[in-house]
Amino acid sequence: AKDQFLDNRWYVAPFGSYVNPGGDRISNNEGYGAGLGFGKILNEHFNVELRGFYNGFDDLTNRSPQKNGQWDLTGGTADLQYYFWRDKFSPYTVAAVGGMHSNVNGRSGAGFIGEVGTGFTYEILDNLLFRSDVRYRYNNNLDANLTPTRHTNEYHDMTVNVGFVIPFGPKPKPPVEEQKVADCSTLDSDSDGVNDCIDQCPGTMAGSKVNAQGCPLSLELKGVNFEYDSARLTPSATTILDGVAENLIAYPQKNDIEVRGHTSSEGSSKHNMRLSQRRSQSVVDYLSMKGVTNRLTAHGYGEDMPIADNSTEEGKSQNRRVELVWGP
Repeated sequence: AKDQFLDNRWYVAPFGSYVNPGGDRISNNEGYGAGLGFGKILNEHFNVELRGFYNGFDDLTNRSPQKNGQWDLTGGTADLQYYFWRDKFSPYTVAAVGGMHSNVNGRSGAGFIGEVGTGFTYEILDNLLFRSDVRYRYNNNLDANLTPTRHTNEYHDMTVNVGFVIPFGPKPKPPVEEQKVADCSTLDSDSDGVNDCIDQCPGTMAGSKVNAQGCPLSLELKGVNFEYDSARLTPSATTILDGVAENLIAYPQKNDIEVRGHTSSEGSSKHNMRLSQRRSQSVVDYLSMKGVTNRLTAHGYGEDMPIADNSTEEGKSQNRRVELVWGP
């Protein structure tokens, strides 16, 4: 969505002017001037501004500026500026009405002026913008008859203004859009099957069996194998246990953990019981060596707790396993 426009600051706007007077003033010399504006940003499109200015240029009534002096124009306008858009570069149109006092060759008079033009601002800093516009100025001096030889009180000039806009105060920033908070009941950050609203143990290790509150009950260490008829861990098993150790160290719950070893039914029950105890102890020793601070205990169950049929090779392979079982 487009950011809401929030800037409604007041500002001052000093400027210099180049003036190209119309032929009715009987002048072919350009002039210069300066002025100051005081305005307010109303909304995304409009500014209002009060401006005062002075312009001066030679009068060439008889083609002799040394004899005839110069025009001195002092006035002010109320401006309405329309910005097509607000950005670093912001083009606008302007319409203005006001009054102006004119003095030339000892004659003076007050009259009405109206201006229309177009321009732009360019943001240099939050509190400093470059601004320029070009305007057509209509001036009616009513019955002042400042140029009696021309029998007119209407004049048409072009002005080019260059200056700065200096806003007061910090530039308002659009509020940070509030991110929509997802319903926790639809989230399961640790993929344990318990939604985040009721998960009391976030960050559970992948593959863990959990209770209704999302806290771990057990985890089978798949791929943690041993050399044949030995408690020596294989290289692939140590790689897996390295990852398990990292997760246990990072996991905030430091409950006691029982490391359970299991075997298939090959060999005698007594032998399998001793082998499973040694294997579970190997896992405890390795995890402790890697920095796991949970209280770890080793327990061998031999062939007493099968999870598959020992009459098949596939079943025997599943029964040879090591599990982590979390205590209360």
